[in-house]
Amino acid sequence: MYEIMDKRELNPTVTMMDIYAPDVAAKAKPGQFIILRVNSIGERIPLTIAGCSKKDGTVKIIFQIVGATTLYLNRLNKGDRLCDFAGPLGRPTELDGLKKVCIVGGGVGCAIAMPVAQKLHEMHCTVHSIIGFRNKDLVILEDEFTAASDKLTIVTDDGSYGEKGVVTEPLKRALENGEGYDEVIAIGPLVMMKFVVATTKPYNVKTVVSMNPIMVDGTGMCGGCRLTVGGKTRFACVDGPDFDGFEVDFDEAMKRGSMYRDDEKHAYEENCRLLNSKEAQ
Repeated sequence: MYEIMDKRELNPTVTMMDIYAPDVAAKAKPGQFIILRVNSIGERIPLTIAGCSKKDGTVKIIFQIVGATTLYLNRLNKGDRLCDFAGPLGRPTELDGLKKVCIVGGGVGCAIAMPVAQKLHEMHCTVHSIIGFRNKDLVILEDEFTAASDKLTIVTDDGSYGEKGVVTEPLKRALENGEGYDEVIAIGPLVMMKFVVATTKPYNVKTVVSMNPIMVDGTGMCGGCRLTVGGKTRFACVDGPDFDGFEVDFDEAMKRGSMYRDDEKHAYEENCRLLNSKEAQ
């Protein structure tokens, strides 16, 4: 059983936990993920590793409360234990040889981008980070990105914090000003990554995207994370989750990623009613 060593609310719908899992912590690298089960009858869900401490034997996960399993996970507290916590899985983000990188994160995708930025910073790479949110109340991990970035730009859709706009605006400005990035790494909603790629492509700046948002079971068996990359079928969980953004068919991926939205919403609402009913008794 895997004990929850710490729990912190990052915003009303996003929670961070540190899980005691020394075997995973010993091997985990940025870009990889774990699969967990809250209890013995629960579903398996993949969550990206948001950091780890080999010394303490802990693995950090950050999740958004969007479905039944994340709802139940969020009901647990420090000292509670998870049934399963398997990993690390997936291919680590390739960072060797990079000297100057722009990290672009959107919403809860910043949880995946953060350990990448931190590792690059440890490697003495110049890191420019651009992170975007809908509004000030949803901003997460600002302190962590500040510590890991030579330059940090925060944007919000409504202008309530940082710059008003979307992440592609400061990115395009940087490219126009001649920032010589070896690579742009984009992690966030599919539509955001699609437009980041559209922004970098005219400048021929290599752009890596994480297709973590479309993963379902984390093994490739369900087919939910099937996508087309360079005209060939790939699976985000076993072949990725990182891919060359110029080769990803985002329109197909977005269509596939929306397949489970109604079922997820229904499961969330049903479990909310169940939990509220139990608490009222």
